[in-house]
Amino acid sequence: MTAAVTVTARPRLLTRARRSFDTHWYAWAMVLPVVVVLAVLVGYPLGRGIYLSLTDANEANIGRTIGVNHIPSTYEFVGLDNYWKVLSGQEGHFYGRLGWTVVWTAACVFLHYTIGLGLALLLNRRMRFRGLYRVLLILPWAVPAFVATFSWRLMFNEKYGVLNAMLDSLGMGAVDWLGDSTLQKMAAVAVNVWLGVPFMMVAILGGLQSIPGELHEAAEMDGATPWQRFRHVTLPGLRPVSGTVILLGTIWTFNMFQVIYLLIGQGASSESEILVTYSYRLAFQGVRDYAGSATYGILILSLLLVFAVFYRRLLARQEEAR
Repeated sequence: MTAAVTVTARPRLLTRARRSFDTHWYAWAMVLPVVVVLAVLVGYPLGRGIYLSLTDANEANIGRTIGVNHIPSTYEFVGLDNYWKVLSGQEGHFYGRLGWTVVWTAACVFLHYTIGLGLALLLNRRMRFRGLYRVLLILPWAVPAFVATFSWRLMFNEKYGVLNAMLDSLGMGAVDWLGDSTLQKMAAVAVNVWLGVPFMMVAILGGLQSIPGELHEAAEMDGATPWQRFRHVTLPGLRPVSGTVILLGTIWTFNMFQVIYLLIGQGASSESEILVTYSYRLAFQGVRDYAGSATYGILILSLLLVFAVFYRRLLARQEEAR
């Protein structure tokens, strides 16, 4: 009985697929290049990373070509051993790096959102030169991240940096901003906040302009104070935009490789590294551990997927409770 149902269902599925293709062939043709590009640029690297994370591949046993000689790969399949070593603590300092990565992400996203919200509220008002202010405030977002990071690295320089020159002029001693692990973290957060605030400001400004002005006028006529109007009109109106930008900001900041790596460089201590920079070091510095790097990459992806799912569910519950 089951086999008969299965055999009957297959022609139906094929018929529906043919009808869909005949009716929407133009849409399929437009989607196909995107699917191919995603499969090549995302699907294959992801599949390769998952495979390498299940092996013991490293610089010594990976296949390579030296001149005219080809050395075959000798790495072996080890299953979930790499994940067990990392998650059980045998690998080293995974949980310490994870803790700093979470703190780094939470601090940056919080500052991104709060500062961006404050600037958006100011720019949403009528004022002289508002267009000029918008252009100036969006400049950090327009500058390439690596250029901005290197510029900040020069300003944080212990001997020739602008910040230490200002401290010297005030009679204070120079500070090794990029030498101490705590100062490294503070400097990295400051640079990332400077880079990320414009995006939040622009997104929130768009959300503010989509809130009907009649709501604010009605609340003001009812005697609501500015704080009450902000709490009961502005924030609820920004909830859809806020949910999206916070999720995107969390994903981007969790994987913000260039700020940590380019700002601190080779002087980054193990306490200042986030997960993605350590994964890079495993793959491209010292004795290259491709399997370990791939394991970290898959764990980072898994953590972000879990966060995204729970975050979206939380937002959905809040919408249902309204």
